[in-house]
Amino acid sequence: MKQLESIELDAITRVIEQALAEDIGSGDVTSAGTIPEDATCTARIVVKEPGIVAGIPVVHAVFATLDDALLIDELAYDGDRAARLPYEVLRVSGPARSILAGERVALNILGRLCGIATLTRAYVDAVAGTGATILDTRKTTPGLRALEKYAVRCGGGSNHRFGLDDGILVKDNHLLVAGGVQAAVRGLRQISDLPVEVEVETLGELRDALAAGVDGVLLDNMSPALMREAVGLARGRATTEASGGITLATIREVAETGVDFISIGALTHSARSLDVSLEVL
Repeated sequence: MKQLESIELDAITRVIEQALAEDIGSGDVTSAGTIPEDATCTARIVVKEPGIVAGIPVVHAVFATLDDALLIDELAYDGDRAARLPYEVLRVSGPARSILAGERVALNILGRLCGIATLTRAYVDAVAGTGATILDTRKTTPGLRALEKYAVRCGGGSNHRFGLDDGILVKDNHLLVAGGVQAAVRGLRQISDLPVEVEVETLGELRDALAAGVDGVLLDNMSPALMREAVGLARGRATTEASGGITLATIREVAETGVDFISIGALTHSARSLDVSLEVL
């Protein structure tokens, strides 16, 4: 079972409260008019296509938040591969109105997180054996960053910085305003002990960054041939991260240049939600 961090536990509570308020509003009119108040049922939640499971604790929390009379049985772990379909991940029993009230929120979140985990696993599998680590980015759905980055870990990837306050990445616009890499690095060293990573697009920019004593370089939109040369220049002096337009079709070639990390924005901004459903038994 993947370990949830405190920031993700906080996010679960916040996201669920907002999502339930948005979806239920002043009450589920359909259920109130069709289902007796004392009716009970059992339902299962299943993943209906191959992929990686992510979000079971969130689904559990949706139903637990709605009604403490519900009995919830987790049947899968985050990070599991859904191979035998339909793949049952959770079963919930109790007041029928509560189960149906939570259905859409639970499925929206589960499908989204499973989709991210599944896409991440595809990228991780594509670079197996190269030594490259797959990273996410800050290109996340507003309000869902903690949960989406958790899903990346469920898929075998690693998290880049969570926000602007816990990591340093000096990009081209920073350098233009700061007056160059030397000035930028000097200013950062005066205020922070965090590792300094600088984005570079050419070997000349790379040499300038290495001369400034950076800890890491982001090789932005470089061809594999140029990237391989850059990795050789940086080896032993700074970590290397490839980024920019990398797809499943090209990532193996990128990884074989010897880069330490490959960051993929598509993990969170382009993942397709998996097909999941709630079925009353």
